[in-house]
Amino acid sequence: MLAMTRINDIRKEYFDEGCTISAIAAKFGIDRKTARKYIEQESFNETPSPVRSKESRRPKLEPYVKRIDEWLQGDVKSRKKQRHTAKRVYERLKETYPDFDCSYRTVASYVKERKREIYSDVRAALPLEHRVGEAQVDFGSADFYENGTLCSGKYLNVSFPRSNAGYLQLFKGENRECLFEGLKAIFEHLGGVPTRLWFDNMSTVVTKVLKGGERNLNDAFLRFKEHHGFEATFCNANAGHEKGNVENKVGYHRRNLLVPVPELESLEEYNRELLRLCEEDHRREHYKRNGTIEALHREDKEALRPLPAVEFDCASYETVKTDLWGKFRMSGDHTYSTAPKHAGGRVLVRFTANSVVPLDENHRPITTHRRLYGSWKQEEMDWLPYLTQLSRNPGALKYSGIWEMLPDTLRRYLDGKEKGGRREILRTLALLSERDGFERAVKSVSEAVARGVEDLDSLVALHGHLHTEHPADSMRIDETKLPRLPKLPEVCFAADLYDGFLSAGGRLPC
Repeated sequence: MLAMTRINDIRKEYFDEGCTISAIAAKFGIDRKTARKYIEQESFNETPSPVRSKESRRPKLEPYVKRIDEWLQGDVKSRKKQRHTAKRVYERLKETYPDFDCSYRTVASYVKERKREIYSDVRAALPLEHRVGEAQVDFGSADFYENGTLCSGKYLNVSFPRSNAGYLQLFKGENRECLFEGLKAIFEHLGGVPTRLWFDNMSTVVTKVLKGGERNLNDAFLRFKEHHGFEATFCNANAGHEKGNVENKVGYHRRNLLVPVPELESLEEYNRELLRLCEEDHRREHYKRNGTIEALHREDKEALRPLPAVEFDCASYETVKTDLWGKFRMSGDHTYSTAPKHAGGRVLVRFTANSVVPLDENHRPITTHRRLYGSWKQEEMDWLPYLTQLSRNPGALKYSGIWEMLPDTLRRYLDGKEKGGRREILRTLALLSERDGFERAVKSVSEAVARGVEDLDSLVALHGHLHTEHPADSMRIDETKLPRLPKLPEVCFAADLYDGFLSAGGRLPC
């Protein structure tokens, strides 16, 4: 059948231009019978094309269909990656039958249809009825800039299918700590806990999927679930449609809240902003039901379970072994420092979504590192705990990270000092850093150098003067609280009276 535009042109030539059928056939390069057929056609109703049978579509392939079916049926017991592809079927047909002359496209089309029939696991999606207060959970991927550095991030999505309300929290990874911290932040923002949460079989939660649909869940997730009192439901394997609302929400959040690529300084502050933006987004109309998402979401909030009375610690703890430099390695390629006193020992480490904190024997932080993400080698080194060690071996100062952290004036001063003098300066720097922080200590030592102060007692006194708030400095006068003086009456000044007073030698004139 010709295209409707061509049929229209043929009829226009005949009825409007008065051309003969022979002229039309010659002009359009068609048979006269074809031209007459469309000129005399009365009905132009659209008629759906009938579905052709496999035999009518592939008459040349029909002699080989039985053999192809044998090969494909035999694959059922084989590993998925060792089954026949369309290309392999085509090659075997050419090898087996010298006179085989079907095209690869014909073979591939048939193989695709037969595989769909043989491995038919495509089930019609049933519309699910979602209960009030029930939510779905999933992660998505999105980039962002943190202090100018591009990060490949993950964002946790929690959506409420009944109202179509959704929330998200952005992280650098998809680990257990990110999941727990994201859910906890959303729970606290909502003021309650969803009655049921739907998950896929994410490795941060499920350790093994058993026969019959049962799951082995890791202890950390079980603690989180029991602490917050929600019911956890898991989708069947490869059945993402069972939590289709959050699957759609992942894309919606990326397009509407993470484009353009976010630029931020603090993930914690940005995540609070994301929750605010989600609330604003809820003001739009629901795609299916009458009313706004915000109004429908109130029913979800009313059905939430109360927050736990005791706050949940989302961190993970692990005991690690340190090397001779007091460093330990995590995730294979990520190295973190502790302090020289912990070299060659074992320390307890606290992991959160964004930090790694080695703890001493009293569970006090030795230092705090940002958590590293990525599959390449990285190191987080805090040189401050190593200051005391450097004071014992001042010759190593130039080869440590501390050297680059010092101001130029202090570096020049240390360059000119003997080993003993450099040792004293580093010891003082370590003492003051432990008391008030490295930056304040460096400022004090630099000021002491500028004033020519070198003895330890004077330097400590100067540090106290620089960084202690003095009473005079802390006085702030609130003018609004000062008593108001009464308004004095206006005095009229008479110049002649004043002159007479002077001429009388200061005596009042009679």
